[in-house]
Formats: sequence, C-alpha cells, structure tokens
Amino acid sequence: MIVVTTPTGQIGRQVLDQLVDAPDRTKGIRVIARDPARLSARVRERVEVVQGSHSDAAVLNEACTGADRLFWLVPPTPQADSVEGHFRDFTEPLCEVIGRQGVERVVSVSTLGRGVSKNAGQISASLAMDEAIMGTGVHYRALCPPFLMENLLGQAASIRDAGVFSLTVEENRVLRTCATRDIAATAARLLLDSSWTGQHDVPLVAPDDLTAEAMAQVVSEVLNRPVHLRRTSSADYKATALRFGASDAWAQGLADMADALMDQGFYGAAQPSTPETAPTGFRTWCEEVLRPAVLR
Repeated sequence: MIVVTTPTGQIGRQVLDQLVDAPDRTKGIRVIARDPARLSARVRERVEVVQGSHSDAAVLNEACTGADRLFWLVPPTPQADSVEGHFRDFTEPLCEVIGRQGVERVVSVSTLGRGVSKNAGQISASLAMDEAIMGTGVHYRALCPPFLMENLLGQAASIRDAGVFSLTVEENRVLRTCATRDIAATAARLLLDSSWTGQHDVPLVAPDDLTAEAMAQVVSEVLNRPVHLRRTSSADYKATALRFGASDAWAQGLADMADALMDQGFYGAAQPSTPETAPTGFRTWCEEVLRPAVLR
C-alpha cells in the first residue's frame, strides 16, 4: 500500500495522478485528505481515503496500517505561530508511526541546502525534519529542489497588469529553479520502485543557468510583452506576508530564508543541474504553465 499526503496540494495532486495512472503499479493507494470532496471523482473511485490531517497521530496511524511506502510533504501553514513547531507537529507523529506500522520507504519533499544553510527559516525547519525522519532508520529519499517555478504563479496578476514580478535575489545572481511536475514525477517513480534502500538526497535542479534578470527576459519573450524584475528586500517580503495574513513567526521565517539565500547562495550557480530528475527548463515552463495563468 502506498500512502499519499497532501493529495489535493500543488505537488501531492500531481504525484497522486501519476500513481493512479501508472500501468505497472501493483500497490493500492490510500490518501490522507482534510477535505475528500476536493479529490476528483476519478481519483475517489480508485483510492482509499482517510479523512483528517497527517499531523494527527491517530489519522496517520490509520492511514499507514498495512502500508509500506509513504509520500510525505509538510504543507505550508502561514498562520502557524512557530515555523519549527509547525514542522515538528507533523514530523513527530510520523516518526512514531514508522516504528509502529513498519513503513519501509518514505519519499519526502525537502529542499536544497543541507550542510550549508544556516538560520534559513522554513528551509532549516525542512532539513531538520529530514534528520528526524532519517533517525528512525527508514529507507528515505529527500527530494531537494531549489526555487520553485510555480512561486511565480502567485504574481500572475502583477505580471499581467503591471509587467512586474518581485524576487529578493540580486538581478545578476543565478537562481536555480525546479518545476513541480518534475518533483511529482520523481516522487512517483520512487514510490513505484521497491528496490532502493538507504537514505539519500535527490537534487532536482532545472537545466537553466539564468540570473533573475534573465528570467524576466524569458518571461517577456514568452508573453511577447515587457516584464521587469523588481528586487525586493527581505523586510518587504515579510511585510507582504503579514499583509496577506501570515503570522509574525511565519513571515519572519520567510525573511530569514530570503536572507540566507542571498548570503549563503545555496540556490545559485554552484549547484549543478540534474536533468535526469528535473528536465523542465524555465522557458518551457513559462510557455506551458505561466503564460496560460497570466492570460487567463
């Protein structure tokens, strides 16, 4: 049995679709969903559903009964009163369930930065989650993308109406990226494979070597209109998060993450691309995902 968390989320939904449609799948699928009504009818007919949150030990225990593989993702919760506490509230029940239920393999969405990121807000909390899960001895793959291309979708209106999107990185600094479709494809492949063992990171870095300014140029060319990069400070990033309802702790975590990315550079040019796990280029993503969102 394969258990999928966040089955209606941006990444989890794509993982679930690939598993449901996999012609060589021999395992059943069980999902943990707060609101099962958000699952498509097609999916509901083909999976088992456990209703609730995977931070709830009882829910997680029920879902993992008889399961040997798990897709794990801690959902962002901007209203959380502690970034570290939020990740810990999900991770501690998982570590208990792994030992109790005999889950053999866990595939988790994490981030680049292990061993080099310091005081990096949500990035640091995610890497601490990895360490805790690996401490159980379970076979583990941490999927480690850099900046998600889909982060730009939240600025689709600004791109359409003002021809601007904002980033906290310097204009001439390379920003490595990844499309969520590639995270999902790698996760599904690992969840369908019972041969891998041990504990390893799986970097997912797109083949581009683009500065932030060059990303704006690609967006301009794809949309056939001028689009400019506006560099924003971490303080402005925090203020924006607060305006949209984030807690002070969550907003500060985002600011700390932005500062760490600038100061420590672990999403930058030194990280080699990994076309075997992240083949989608930024231009392709802009053509297939961003342009329809902007022109909608």
